[in-house]
Amino acid sequence: MFALKAIVNGRIWTMSAGEIPGGTILLDRGRIVAVGSSVEVPPGAEVIDVSGAVVTPGFIDAHTHAGICEEGVPEDPDPVNDATDPITMGLRALDAINPSDEAFRNALSSGVTCVNVVPGSANVVGGTGAVVKTWGSTMEDMLVLSHSGMKAALGENPMRVHGRKDRLPSTRMGNAYCLRKALQDAVDYRERKRSAAEKGEHFSLDLGFENMLPVLEGRVPLRVHCHRADDICTAVRVCEEFKVPFTLEHGTEGHLVVELLASKGVSVAVGPTQSSKSKIELRNKGWETLVAFSRAGVRFCMITDHPVIPIETLQVAVSLAVRHGLEPLEALRAVTIRAAEHLGLAHRMGSIQEGKDGDLVVWDGDPTDVRVAPRMVFVEGRLVYEA
Repeated sequence: MFALKAIVNGRIWTMSAGEIPGGTILLDRGRIVAVGSSVEVPPGAEVIDVSGAVVTPGFIDAHTHAGICEEGVPEDPDPVNDATDPITMGLRALDAINPSDEAFRNALSSGVTCVNVVPGSANVVGGTGAVVKTWGSTMEDMLVLSHSGMKAALGENPMRVHGRKDRLPSTRMGNAYCLRKALQDAVDYRERKRSAAEKGEHFSLDLGFENMLPVLEGRVPLRVHCHRADDICTAVRVCEEFKVPFTLEHGTEGHLVVELLASKGVSVAVGPTQSSKSKIELRNKGWETLVAFSRAGVRFCMITDHPVIPIETLQVAVSLAVRHGLEPLEALRAVTIRAAEHLGLAHRMGSIQEGKDGDLVVWDGDPTDVRVAPRMVFVEGRLVYEA
């Protein structure tokens, strides 16, 4: 399973140190153990000659609902939103992912080797996400992070879902109040728990607050769904009030507040830009967001929000971004190293470097050209797809 492999004679696009023409990547026990133009191939290694092909890191989609919104399964009932309460921080995406979902096979065949699976955006606080590889038969095979952040949502979705039920939130004021209250309640819970521990008293755990504690402790971010510029500003405001790490998910009107985002060092998962403008808060959606972010130095990655846009079209997003003015290397970095950084996983994936996971894609040509397809896909050193 973990046989020593040498991928030789490839045009290696490292995403961290430029291109290595005619290079070699040595894989052992699921990791990259050497990469360069003069790597010595050990005796007994399986040699895979990819002469003339481009080799990139596996693509990463940092915001999806893959495995929960399953291909070919009706969305009634809604599989990603437990829309019974605006605050459902006890939910975990991990518990709902079906490894047999066709989306994972489609991802592999298009070069996507890792995804972040998150709850939906009907609730102001929706539960925790999970990062998984797209190859494996069980969650134990696929799992990278069981808690990749707490999903939150501002804007139209929670207002519409809960306002129809005559309860908070039905306004943007209500959204902000619900988010603040959830965070303050978690802070109060942490203090009660700490006090009980100091006194040696029994303390009953609350699974929802326990899920929020890693956010308060700065170990994982709050991942805030927001499209409109005012919702983006609200997300920044509330998260700074509570001093919690956060990312922005979608960021449709981010180009309207680009200076703010650049000054705050916020990371934004942008997209799905190739979707239709299906609601009011998407009316200013366009590819100029990515270009504006690149010019201003805002950290960003690109996402499909699968199944909103099928996961196999992440490469299409890269190609369209280039067509609309994003530099090709920036577009590729937005689905490799920048996506890894967005998920806090740049130490493991996103670039072709010694010590990182052996997640690689061998392409027939330049992957920013949508006509080019993967020839081979490796996940943790295993050849899991071959055209």
